Amino acid sequence: MAKLSPEEALEPDLPIVDPHHHLWLETPADTAARQGDENPFNHVRREIPRYLFDELHEDLTGGHNVVATVYAECGSMYRADAADPMRVVGEVESANGVAAIYASGRFGKVRACAGIVGYAELMLGGAVRDVLEAQIAAGGGRFKGIRNHLTHDPHVAMFSHGNPALMAEPQFRAGFAVLGELGLTYDAWLLEPQIPQLVELARAFPEQQIVLDHTGAPLGTGHYAGRSDEVYARWKANIAVLAECPNVTIKLGGLGMPINGFPSFRQSPPATSKQLADEWRPWFETAIEAFGAHRCMFESNYPTDGGSGSYSTLWNAFKRVCAGASGEEKASVFADTASRFFGLDIA
Repeated sequence: MAKLSPEEALEPDLPIVDPHHHLWLETPADTAARQGDENPFNHVRREIPRYLFDELHEDLTGGHNVVATVYAECGSMYRADAADPMRVVGEVESANGVAAIYASGRFGKVRACAGIVGYAELMLGGAVRDVLEAQIAAGGGRFKGIRNHLTHDPHVAMFSHGNPALMAEPQFRAGFAVLGELGLTYDAWLLEPQIPQLVELARAFPEQQIVLDHTGAPLGTGHYAGRSDEVYARWKANIAVLAECPNVTIKLGGLGMPINGFPSFRQSPPATSKQLADEWRPWFETAIEAFGAHRCMFESNYPTDGGSGSYSTLWNAFKRVCAGASGEEKASVFADTASRFFGLDIA
């Protein structure tokens, strides 16, 4: 994919905590192993095979006032010499290394990877504690919680496998309970039709802090193409119910992926921040109205959302959506909610 030209940052002094970005290095062997895989997310790893310190730093210092970030798991840098399920600890170690570089202050005031969200297999039940404790030790105080891939939909080939009732499985919930015992957060990566299942999980664990990723991932391709009104109406109703759970927060972003079906994805010429704001505004404004600004946080989901805009362009789009918000509301959705949810020390 051709490198996207960044827009000049709007409101360049507004502090931002980016609560969701990745780091990876796609080797030729990785690419070869994915041949024939229908997963459309693999286009990102093929077209942006490297997103490590240099690429991240260029984005973070591109004009917006990004003061800190949270690393989100993406199956990267697992330990080669460890047996499952401990291989995942390598991802936390890798992100913590990047965090340590930024903590030196040699690259400015930004504190990238100040929080780290890893992965652990909750179907281990209570035995997942060993994995989580190993990640806590590897994170140097930065490991905050985990994300699971709960994504399932019978109408979407790449998501049609796996357990459609995973969140209700006793073994899964036994593992989920360990998160609360260790004071860890939970990122829920699921699809729009699955939001009612998350409601049930949140109600069953009212003390567990949960954040819904990617605005709840509304679908707009394949079976869902041309049905945006229907999808939006169902999503809006489900979001209203989910917002009644005080232990749930939401990440606003992740709408630049192929599954969302917005015209801006891989558009030529690339979409402007104004176009992105116009496409995404109904979803963001509805979520903010339901949850309140104090439980909403904008996320870049970079580089996965790179098919819809440069890092700078995405943040400009978010700022355009909130152009009429109060200073307090802007502070919440751009920095304070993320900092509070993930317990970041960025003073």
